[in-house]
Amino acid sequence: MSRKYFGTDGIRGRVNEGNLTPEKAMQIGLAAGRVFTRGSHVHRVVIGKDTRRSGYMFEPALAAGFVAAGMDVVLVGPMPTPAIAMLVKSLRADLGVMISASHNPHYDNGIKFFGPDGYKLSDEQELRIEHFIDSDSSSILQEPEKLGKAMRLEDEKGRYVEFAKATVPAGVTFDGLRVVVDCANGAAYKVAPTVLWELGAEVIPMGVEPNGFNINLDCGSTHPEAMCQKVIETRADLGVALDGDADRLILCDEKGQIVDGDQLMALITRNWKKRGILKGNGLVATIMSNLGLERLLESEGMVLERTKVGDRYVVERMREKGMNVGGEQSGHIVLNDFTTTGDGLISALQVMTEIKQSGLKASDVCNQFEPVPQLLKNVRFKSGDPLSADSVVKAIAAAEKKLEGVGRLVIRKSGTEPVIRVMAEGDNADLVTEVVDSVCHAIEAL
Repeated sequence: MSRKYFGTDGIRGRVNEGNLTPEKAMQIGLAAGRVFTRGSHVHRVVIGKDTRRSGYMFEPALAAGFVAAGMDVVLVGPMPTPAIAMLVKSLRADLGVMISASHNPHYDNGIKFFGPDGYKLSDEQELRIEHFIDSDSSSILQEPEKLGKAMRLEDEKGRYVEFAKATVPAGVTFDGLRVVVDCANGAAYKVAPTVLWELGAEVIPMGVEPNGFNINLDCGSTHPEAMCQKVIETRADLGVALDGDADRLILCDEKGQIVDGDQLMALITRNWKKRGILKGNGLVATIMSNLGLERLLESEGMVLERTKVGDRYVVERMREKGMNVGGEQSGHIVLNDFTTTGDGLISALQVMTEIKQSGLKASDVCNQFEPVPQLLKNVRFKSGDPLSADSVVKAIAAAEKKLEGVGRLVIRKSGTEPVIRVMAEGDNADLVTEVVDSVCHAIEAL
């Protein structure tokens, strides 16, 4: 069954358009409240948000829907997405909600859900919520004596700070490490610098002055250039860049060179194997991860499990295979010994631990493998299914034949916009460019 509201990561869109209006948010809260009100106990939902101005609008709208459905609401304000997943379990809540559009600009927003186990909802649960969004709300509204109530949680940031610090091995401190941390003017603007400082690092904060409109604006993991420059200027040991809801991480070393999610996953996987805590003898990544990562793991007798794009699919495979490291090249890294979703700060702490314990520079620690040439291009389309057109099918077949045995071709539709993503990789950079351009030209010709 096709989904009307939910995409690959919750409900997302432009503020005050389509499915992202205050009225619709209240209906979503009412519907989710109906689905997760089960049994006779007092039902509870935790609601967090990032720093977008529109959060002030969606937070009370969602809360009204949940209260009307009979659920108590715990409001925690601006907090990282993984903190909401953690608090759902900690507070024994029935549901968690994060109001965020992650790395998108301020004019977008979204609604992400976490079940009582801290994991994102299944497709079936999302479809049930969709059913009630479009149903007659009169059947969901509770009698006055059964209404829920709303409250603010005390010391919510302190809870997450202590949780994050506890993921660092006992006795490890970051004394002597100078760290630039770019919080993208987003949800982690208070907690991330605090965690690093309490663990002993000298912290140089960036992106910690949110005004409701500057989230992800020329900063954070999607625009790490300023962080790289600051690392060089301040002679820092490394830079940490988070995105708007802090579930994504991009690093740079002391030379200002970017370190992507593939290198970080390789580092953590190898380190955890050395420490004897790696589960499943490898990691889970998506079809977009570099072939160099796969070759590295195979050379050391480990496996790379690939999934389609989306951290929820990574998590599903990790749970299925009993693995504890997974993620995406973009910097979503899931370490399910600690978390149920991507956590940029906790991932950074694992890397910093290895830097500190090894006594090596970040450039030595983070350069785990030589990536093969990889090229990704996005092609916009107006309507229909370009991938079913004869000319495009032939172009894809020809490209795959050229790469057979020497590389990979990955083509997929975006889950959030009318875009076809064309990616190829292989040892021959010229060939990679040639096949990507040939497929893109075929799509554009339509």
